[in-house]
Amino acid sequence: MVEPRYTSSGIEIDVVYETVPDPARIGRPGEYPYTRGPYPTMYRGRLWTMRQYAGFGTAEETNRRFRALLDAGQTGLSVAFDLPTQMGLDSDHPMAAGEVGKVGVAIDSIEDMRRLFHRIPLGEVSTSMTINATAAILLLLYELVATEQGVAPERIRGTVQNDILKEYVARGTYIYPPRPSMRLVTDLFAYAASELPSWNTISISGYHIREAGATAAQELAFTIANGLAYVRAAIDAGLDVDSFAPRLSFFWNGHNQFFEEIAKFRAARRMWARLMRDVVGAKNPKSWAMRFHTQTAGSTLTAQQPENNIVRTTVQALAAVLGGTQSLHTNAFDEALGLPTERSATIALRTQQILAYESGVADTVDPLAGSYFVEALTDAVEEKATELLDEVESRGGAVAAIEAGWMQRQIEEAAYAEARRQESGESVVVGVNRFVAEEEPEVPVLVVDPALEEDQKQRLAALRRGRDGAAVARALDEVTEAAVAGVNVLPPMRRALELRATVGEVSDALRRVFGEYRPG
Repeated sequence: MVEPRYTSSGIEIDVVYETVPDPARIGRPGEYPYTRGPYPTMYRGRLWTMRQYAGFGTAEETNRRFRALLDAGQTGLSVAFDLPTQMGLDSDHPMAAGEVGKVGVAIDSIEDMRRLFHRIPLGEVSTSMTINATAAILLLLYELVATEQGVAPERIRGTVQNDILKEYVARGTYIYPPRPSMRLVTDLFAYAASELPSWNTISISGYHIREAGATAAQELAFTIANGLAYVRAAIDAGLDVDSFAPRLSFFWNGHNQFFEEIAKFRAARRMWARLMRDVVGAKNPKSWAMRFHTQTAGSTLTAQQPENNIVRTTVQALAAVLGGTQSLHTNAFDEALGLPTERSATIALRTQQILAYESGVADTVDPLAGSYFVEALTDAVEEKATELLDEVESRGGAVAAIEAGWMQRQIEEAAYAEARRQESGESVVVGVNRFVAEEEPEVPVLVVDPALEEDQKQRLAALRRGRDGAAVARALDEVTEAAVAGVNVLPPMRRALELRATVGEVSDALRRVFGEYRPG
C-alpha cells in the first residue's frame, strides 16, 4: 500500500491523475475567470517586475543599495521601513531606541524621503512600499518628492501595502483600532482615485498570514476575506466600486509545495473574479482581474546550511512565475542570519533573471494549464479556501472574525501542527532535521552601524529647529480636526508633511482622535 501524501492544506494527493479538465472552467488568459492570468499575452507581452525588498540604516545607505540593484537590472523598487516608521514613532521617541534603521530604512520626514530617492527618477520606476498603519503618510511623502522632481501625478506608479487587517491577524505593526484604521484605508482609496490614478492603493497581503503559519488554503481564504472587507468599507464610504477596484492588488507568499502554490495562485484569481463580479457587483472587467506580487517564503529560510536557501528560493520563485505573478521578490540566502548583503541580494536578483531569460518558462502563457494534476489541485485548493471563506462570512466578515480572535486561532493551530510535524521529522527540512552537517560555513552578514541612530536623531532635531513650528502646529491641528469631522484626512496630512511635520507628529495627530489598539 502506498503511503498517502497531503498538501499543506490537508488535500490528499492522488498517486495518478487522469480526469480531463473542463476547458470552460479554466477559461482563456485575460478573460473571466482569469484562471490563466489577468492579461492575454502575459510574459510574452511584458515580463514580471523584478523587485528586491531593500531598506536598512539611513536613507543614504538604502539609496546606494537601490541604485546598485537598478544597475544590476532590477526593474522596480521595494522599500522596507524600520519598526519606528511602521509604528508612527519618530527616531528620537524613547520606544524607538535600538530599532532605528534595523529592519528597514528610517524615515522621519520629507527630508529623509528626498535622500532615499536622490538621483532615482520617480517618473520611470515603480515603487512598492511595505507600510501599513502609516501607509497614507509614506504615500504622501513619496508624492511630494515625485512632484518636486517634476513628475506628473498620472506618472507616479507603485503600490503601498496599506493592508491593516493582516496586522491584527499576523504581524502586529498596527497603531489604531481596526475600524478607524479601515477608515484610513478608504480615505487613501478616495485620495488616490482623485490625485494618483496610476497608483495601486493596497496590496492585500496573504504573505504575512502564511509567514505566521497558515496553510495555503488559509492564506487564500483569509486574504480574500480581508479584500472583501476593504471593498465593502469603501462602498459604505460612498465610493463606486469600479472607481477603485481596478487599482487593488494582492501580495502572496511563494512557499515550498511547488504544485500547491501554482494551484493557489490560479485559484486566487478565479475566486476573486467570481466574488467581485457576482457578489460585489462590479461591472468593469478590470475590477474582476486580480493582479499580484509574490515574495518567496522568508519563514522557510534556514540558518543551517544557508546556501540551501538559494535552491528553496528558486523553486518558490518558479512556482510564482508558473502561477502568473505580476511582480516578484526573491529572498537572499543569508536572511535567516541578518540583513542581506549586496552580494546575496544580487544572487537573489540573478535567480529571477535566469528564470526570465534562460529557462523558457516565460515563452508561453500558463504552461501548466490543462495538466490533470494542476487543474485538479486548483479546483481542490479553491474548494478548501471557499469553505474557509464561507466560515469567515458566517462570522460577520473579516473584521468581526479578527476582533473575535477566530482567524488568529486558526493560524496558530496550523502553525503548531506544522511545528510538530517538523519536530517529528514527518516534514523534512534539509539541513535542519535531515541531512545535517556537523560544521557550518562562515557567512558574512550585514551589520548596521549603531552610530546611525544618533545621527538620525540629530538630523531630526535640526529639522525641528529649522522649520516654522507655529505653521506646523496649525497644520497638525487641521489633521486632528479632519479626523474628528469624518472628512478625508489625507489633504491636511499632505499640507503638514510639506511643512516638514514628521511621521510621528502626524501619527500623534490621529492618535488623539482614534486612540491606540490594545489586543484583549
